[in-house]
Amino acid sequence: MPTLSLAVERFPIRGSFTIARGSKTEAVVVAVEIRDGVALGRGECVPYARYGESVEGVTEAIESARRAIEAGADRHALQYILPPGAARNALDCALWDLEAKRSGTRVHAIAGLPAPGPVVTAYTLSLGTPEAMAEAAAASGHALLKLKLGAEGDAARLAAIRRAVPRTRLIVDANEGWNAGNLAANLAACAEAGVELVEQPLPAADDALLSFITRPVPVCADESAHGRDTLPDLIGRYDALNIKLDKTGGLTEALALARAAQMSGLSIMVGCMVATSLSMAPALLLAGMAEVVDLDGPLLLAKDRTPALVYEGSRVFPADPALWG
Repeated sequence: MPTLSLAVERFPIRGSFTIARGSKTEAVVVAVEIRDGVALGRGECVPYARYGESVEGVTEAIESARRAIEAGADRHALQYILPPGAARNALDCALWDLEAKRSGTRVHAIAGLPAPGPVVTAYTLSLGTPEAMAEAAAASGHALLKLKLGAEGDAARLAAIRRAVPRTRLIVDANEGWNAGNLAANLAACAEAGVELVEQPLPAADDALLSFITRPVPVCADESAHGRDTLPDLIGRYDALNIKLDKTGGLTEALALARAAQMSGLSIMVGCMVATSLSMAPALLLAGMAEVVDLDGPLLLAKDRTPALVYEGSRVFPADPALWG
């Protein structure tokens, strides 16, 4: 029968990572391994305080599922054992990996998806002064930049960055940092700078306002979007949604959500928390359904785990089976 083990691991961030809600200097992940005597499956998740998660709470949730997993519960049963969130993500991805290793079939084939190829990923710039962000943009060398905004002076940041990189593709993540008073002006500044997409401009609790305004730039749900149960509230408010496996509770629900969202007329962005290649590998399977890919988590770390995904310039390549899937 399967055996489950887990570990809390810490990966220093290169410098620091700053968004509208604060800064951090390390990525804390919970890694899971499921062994069945023949094969080993791995998964990773990031407990996220914005969603009421903690390392202790996530490890307790994983432990609560131990008996079922070690009794042979599969990823379909897991959807009823744990709610969406980081804990279920680590287990779900480990079960996908275990199935692939046991069967000798890659996860994309099991899921009925085409074989993945290299894709362009966004590279994230932390929130800072206009001068600092413009300098970082010019030095990045990436074809697609994701700008963390959500503070006073965002229009100045956008203008400075666009002057520094006049031909680079830009997307923006406000991390719920804008409000009814500055929303229109900030969206207009994004349009002026040629921004292609704006993530979560308003707090999730206040996003109904988006139904009643002109959106000069497509707006993407992040904190407002979790599993399929949240999809009805996004219609009319957003043009796209950012699917993150730590929010959906794993690849199983993420695939179902992506298909349901497309049927509802929403475009797909696939995103990540700051984490290692083990978190990115399953998310890459959604890239073929996405118009924007933001899987740069390992690039923000001082050191990734081994084996790791291959990043070359602005592109990230599919995982080798030794890593996942």
